[in-house]
Amino acid sequence: MLTHKAIWRGIDMLAAKNHLSASGLAKRAGLDPTTFNKSKRTTKQGKPRWPSTESLSKILDATQASMAEFVSLLEEGGGDGTPGRRVRCVRLSQAEKDDAFDASGFPQGGNAWEDIELPSFAEGGLYAIELDRDVAAPVLRSGDVIVVSPESAVRRNDRVVVKLRSGEVEFGVFLRKTAQRLSVGGLADGSEDRALPIADVAWQARVICVCTQQ
Repeated sequence: MLTHKAIWRGIDMLAAKNHLSASGLAKRAGLDPTTFNKSKRTTKQGKPRWPSTESLSKILDATQASMAEFVSLLEEGGGDGTPGRRVRCVRLSQAEKDDAFDASGFPQGGNAWEDIELPSFAEGGLYAIELDRDVAAPVLRSGDVIVVSPESAVRRNDRVVVKLRSGEVEFGVFLRKTAQRLSVGGLADGSEDRALPIADVAWQARVICVCTQQ
């Protein structure tokens, strides 16, 4: 039996299989980038909203996947309502290079990225940044894996990753955003808050969790 969760999970897994976010998959298929956003999967009244057969047809064409392959992704998901465990991962030093992300903060390019296995998460379109140096010890250390959701809304006190136009990648706690500046709190004890000029910020994204190196 096809369920609402299974269909959307299949879309997330098809995107991941092609090294894309859900938004990236929509763009490749010629659809509006927000077509598969989490906010589009339910109505304002909280009722399930199904993807159209036209949008499914377009993403299958765009990825050269058959309907049978798409159905196999539904079965592979195990019916638990969560997307697959394989996500794209880039080392922090590579994430600071110009070609690792597009202008919106989604992964692009192939050489810097590898697939890793992580526990299942409810969010789709995730990627990971593996730290190859200490960032905010003892909170973030070399070897830790930062799981990021570029499609999730960022709220006050959420942990975030911020990419500066200079190339630097920073991690902190989202405090406030205005037309002039982005305020980010420090992660480590005693670290100071920072007010980053908006003109210096390329993008920001929510950190879902940190997988600590044992």
